[in-house]
Amino acid sequence: MTETPDQRRKRLIHRSRYTGMKETDLLLGAFADRYVPGFTAEQLDRYERLFEAPDPDIFDWATGRQLVPPDHDHDVMALLKNFKIAV
Repeated sequence: MTETPDQRRKRLIHRSRYTGMKETDLLLGAFADRYVPGFTAEQLDRYERLFEAPDPDIFDWATGRQLVPPDHDHDVMALLKNFKIAV
């Protein structure tokens, strides 16, 4: 059965909240709540591909601890790098 765009968004938001690393859960969960509902299909593809990378790498790229590799250096990562969590 094919996933609808809304089902995909809900799945990605859920996946963002449960990455396996608490810091990444907090960052990606809040980020996904804010941005995933408005992502295009192509942006959803790029965001979903981020989950192929290890959680510590995603966190380090987003926080500027490591350079983002070229295959993940795109508009979605730019949004993530500029995203600030309200505490």
